[in-house]
Amino acid sequence: MPFETGNTDSVIDIQALQKTYRDGFLGRRRIEALKGVSFRVERGTIFGLLGPNGAGKTTLIKVLLGIVRKTGGTAALLGHPAGDRHGRRSVGYLPENHRIPRHHTANSALEYYGSLSGMSGNEIRSRRPELLELVGLGDWGRSPVKKFSKGMLQRLGLAQALMHDPELLILDEPTDGVDPVGRSEMRGTLQRLKADGKTIFINSHLLQEIELVCDRVAILVKGEVRREGQVEEITRRQQTEIELTVAGSEAAIREALGLRQIVSMKPLGDNRFHVVLQIPDQFAVDQSIDVLRTCGISIEELVRRRDTLEEAFLDIVAQPK
Repeated sequence: MPFETGNTDSVIDIQALQKTYRDGFLGRRRIEALKGVSFRVERGTIFGLLGPNGAGKTTLIKVLLGIVRKTGGTAALLGHPAGDRHGRRSVGYLPENHRIPRHHTANSALEYYGSLSGMSGNEIRSRRPELLELVGLGDWGRSPVKKFSKGMLQRLGLAQALMHDPELLILDEPTDGVDPVGRSEMRGTLQRLKADGKTIFINSHLLQEIELVCDRVAILVKGEVRREGQVEEITRRQQTEIELTVAGSEAAIREALGLRQIVSMKPLGDNRFHVVLQIPDQFAVDQSIDVLRTCGISIEELVRRRDTLEEAFLDIVAQPK
């Protein structure tokens, strides 16, 4: 019977999830790894899970996959309770530090993992070439994995996670050990998979990669979700700053801006300046632009400043509970 979730469009639905481990003499010491975690991952999106070491990320993934039993709350995959075999059939998983036996070639490794997913030999042989091509290993099918770099092993790990054509991919550090070119190619692969309707859940410490590829993120700190939302929301500064490239005399620009807070003003040559303004709201942004135009100052470029995801992450983690 399908598991009741709060949203039928959610591929992952976690509500008030708790996990408490017992340690020490007679299990009297309680370690709360997850403290009422709640979020949803919508179908056809790429979702990033972030957090410092010990935040509970690995425990959460283990609960989702049924490796660890929850203490309280609910967790569902594809409309089934987390760990239910019906839901797991449609999940592809790439664990961190994935190990492929060294006697395998890329072809035989995919045959092995495909068979574990219940695929027939014909299905495996039919699907294998396109997957190796997808992850950039099209010419390496007959090569032994003992010759593969760590990045190549990660690519092969992604291929094995895709063998049975899952609806949901759970990827634990998918670009670990992959060089910058390989990471760029991996991002392109993930975007193509998203375009094909796959839902992708990524746990990674490479914040720049998460920022470039994810639609939404959750930041987990000490077993609790500190922030969850679109990357643009999380990186938006509380105090708005805008960057302007303007043309005109310095005196005219300063007179036009008047009492507005100029954070910095740098000459670019030919009576052009890079100006950073601190602005309280959108109305003040519009007003500043109108004033500059009225004074005959040419606005060549305007950009709203944002934090990087790394800056936002460090600020959120450092905040008191």
